[in-house]
Amino acid sequence: MHRIGFIVPQGFQILSLAALTGFEVANLLPSGPRYQVELLSERGGPVPSSTGVAVYTAPFTGATYDTVVLGSLTEFDIPPASAAVVAFVRQAAMSSRRIASICSGAFVLAQAGLLDGRRATMHWAHADEFRRRFPNVRTEEDRIFINDGPIWTSAGMTAGLDLVLALIDSDLGAEAAKAAARLLVMHQRRMGGQKQHSALLDMTPKSDRIELVLAHIRENLQNELSVEELAEVANLSARQFSRTFLAETGQSPAKAVERIRLEAARFMMEEGRHSVKEVVEYTGFADRERMRRSFIRTFGVPPQALRRKARREPISAA
Repeated sequence: MHRIGFIVPQGFQILSLAALTGFEVANLLPSGPRYQVELLSERGGPVPSSTGVAVYTAPFTGATYDTVVLGSLTEFDIPPASAAVVAFVRQAAMSSRRIASICSGAFVLAQAGLLDGRRATMHWAHADEFRRRFPNVRTEEDRIFINDGPIWTSAGMTAGLDLVLALIDSDLGAEAAKAAARLLVMHQRRMGGQKQHSALLDMTPKSDRIELVLAHIRENLQNELSVEELAEVANLSARQFSRTFLAETGQSPAKAVERIRLEAARFMMEEGRHSVKEVVEYTGFADRERMRRSFIRTFGVPPQALRRKARREPISAA
């Protein structure tokens, strides 16, 4: 049984607590209950959210947890954590297998000194302030979540659920994480290296048929993804499909396909687990040169330059 301690801050953001639903549905899988979640706070008792809804918490004790997760605040100005919270987090980092934060919870990890020299993410709106206050942390605001050794950090709001699914994947395997995502009726399980701002967010269609086309593109990048193929998915003629797609997304089908291919390819290159050949094949670029030209046209640098930039570099003390 994995024991999860979730630290609930005063005025917590209620969506950060919703991330725990991932552990809840994982307990419904055929393998049986695997997670025990406990809500914690400095003094225990009821803790109000930013909306006024309160949850009951247990006070900090000497208990140990497999995983400690820090919840987040809705505020833009994140106050320093109390000495008791910082001390508990430092102890948890020594006694727990891993420690994680959702959104502004990263401020507490950094205050405790746990992120020095590590990569971390949070909601993009907090990044400038976080970077100013904690210059020894490698801040990467444009990520859904980051795993650096035993420490996990995530962006805000719904990204906490992506983080929890990744923790389930690490514990129980990819199939269990996929099954949990299906129970949560998640349209797409986002990976950690995926950017907080997605190309798909810029292409919000008005009709279900174009939404289906975008899903088809994302799930079939190895295909040619010709106008004829996409028109068939939309059940429209090629000419009618091209007009409808442009009207609803503001982009031509060919441009949309290239953007989605590029987004997937950039994630795979920065993640660093795949060869360039594998990236080309998975994302559907015809060859390395075509992908290279697309990267230079869009990002200003070739794929290998983005990979080198994503690799960890030593952070000098301020």
